[in-house]
Amino acid sequence: MNPPHASAQALYENLSLAGRKFVEDVLGSLSAGQRLESAEIFKALTASLAQDSGRLAEIQKRYYQRHLELWMDMARGIDTSAHQPVAVPDQGDRRFRAPEWQQLPFFDYLKQAYLINSRWLAECVEAAQLDDRAKNKLRFFARQLIDAAAPANYPATNPEVLKLAAETNGESLLRGFEQLSADLEKGRISMTDESAFEVGRNIAVTPGAVIYENELMQLIQYRPTTDTVCRRPLVMLPPCINKFYILDLQPENSFVRYAVAQGHTVFMVSWRNVSADMGQITWDQYLEQGVIKAIKVACGICRVRQLNVLGFCVGGTLLAAALAVLRAKRRKLAASVTYLTTMLDFTDTGDISVYIDEAYVRQREQDFAHGGVLHGKELALTFSSLRANDLIWNYVVNNYLKGRKPDAFDLLYWNSDSTNLPGAMFVYYVRNTYLENNLRVPGRLTNCGVRVDLSNIKLPSFVLASREDHIVPWKSAYRTTQLVGGDIEFVLAASGHIAGVVNPPSKNRRHYWLNPALPPNPDDWLAGAREHPGSWWSRWSGWLAGHGGASVPARTELGNARYPEIEPAPGRYVKEKCA
Repeated sequence: MNPPHASAQALYENLSLAGRKFVEDVLGSLSAGQRLESAEIFKALTASLAQDSGRLAEIQKRYYQRHLELWMDMARGIDTSAHQPVAVPDQGDRRFRAPEWQQLPFFDYLKQAYLINSRWLAECVEAAQLDDRAKNKLRFFARQLIDAAAPANYPATNPEVLKLAAETNGESLLRGFEQLSADLEKGRISMTDESAFEVGRNIAVTPGAVIYENELMQLIQYRPTTDTVCRRPLVMLPPCINKFYILDLQPENSFVRYAVAQGHTVFMVSWRNVSADMGQITWDQYLEQGVIKAIKVACGICRVRQLNVLGFCVGGTLLAAALAVLRAKRRKLAASVTYLTTMLDFTDTGDISVYIDEAYVRQREQDFAHGGVLHGKELALTFSSLRANDLIWNYVVNNYLKGRKPDAFDLLYWNSDSTNLPGAMFVYYVRNTYLENNLRVPGRLTNCGVRVDLSNIKLPSFVLASREDHIVPWKSAYRTTQLVGGDIEFVLAASGHIAGVVNPPSKNRRHYWLNPALPPNPDDWLAGAREHPGSWWSRWSGWLAGHGGASVPARTELGNARYPEIEPAPGRYVKEKCA
């Protein structure tokens, strides 16, 4: 066999840049106050364990014993592939699936020693006597450290990487270094083959037209595919921190196309990817020029007094605030509302809460006091860090260490197509939701000149949560049922924040839970819930049909004299990239 490429050794050293770059970016996204607090929390861990020396000694003894057992196994040459090892990966941990991690003693030892040390650190964290907030932060930062330290993440300690490098005479490392260089230039890790998709060509292709636009959003109306439609149209509000086409991916998994096929006249808000000169746009402008304007335009085009509305994630939060504003102004433009993985009560925001504290918000308020935008890259990195093994290190190993191109996956293409947010809007949102949880308190916020009271939203509501959602914890989404009025149907879908939502019935995958009772405690709701196979889309479609009004001939002409067609869907705004 020919010797590996002469530059392989240099590549081994350079490839660890990806890991360092990620850590630097994460630390760079934290304010100085947060970094100081993180250091203080680890000091608090040490101090807490020192005060309980007996507990610490007991933990140390058990893990010393496990290391001793591991050393004895290695010394005796025990084949752990045929013998119960000292430490085994958790079920679902894909990092150590290759047979080399079990069959080669050196790498088997590295794997088990890492697992023992990781569990030791995690148990020390749980033993620390800290308040809930400090404990949650400590768990998160400890997990970041544990994830980053895995031997699979580094070329010299990953047998799959070394084997592939030998088999390809170093070409895998060269390809990996090229991909690393390209990603460093882009400022983000490639999660999918981005050349496989193009907005308007094979994603976001449901036929329609932009029939209204302002500086903040475009409003798309989709062409009907049925002879008759429900009299009341449906307006969809996607999250403004991402592109709208998460609801209109490829035809086979497009929620928009499905809703159109069910006989609804569908309108979609396409939020602007704001530029630096739009940094002073406020939360109120998102309500007035975005949500409320879209509702009024759709009502005017379809000549109805009421319509149905749907909000996804932050789009649902904006929608609820806008509906409360309309109610305060005695405008009843909505007949029903659907909330998809939406938080209105921010008591428990999950892991993202570790990034948001008074110091961080105050610093960002100073940063954006005179304008500016929150770059989409910062948001994307923050959310990826919540699941670093799946959304960071998995691609570091595949793309840079093994030199493989990521697979083509439409969801991950969308995930990488990030958007900027106006600084003024962002700091208002994060302070009044994540930090102070003001939206849920009747009358505490004034939006568009009126007091906001979510309890005044007395509408039939369909509230969807996803059981494994790490961005909008399902129990937080459930609290919406206790904040708004009207008849409410709460549905709990399987899977996570995106996969739980994008689940077309044609795939016949996953399941969901229902319970007509809505007790205050979400655990009580789940205890009485029944599991149903398949997609929640069908359940939602049946529910929405009851609020669509009478059937009328399909509206084949899009827009009207006042709001003529501007350009074909998906429009210009969704194609604008972050600068």
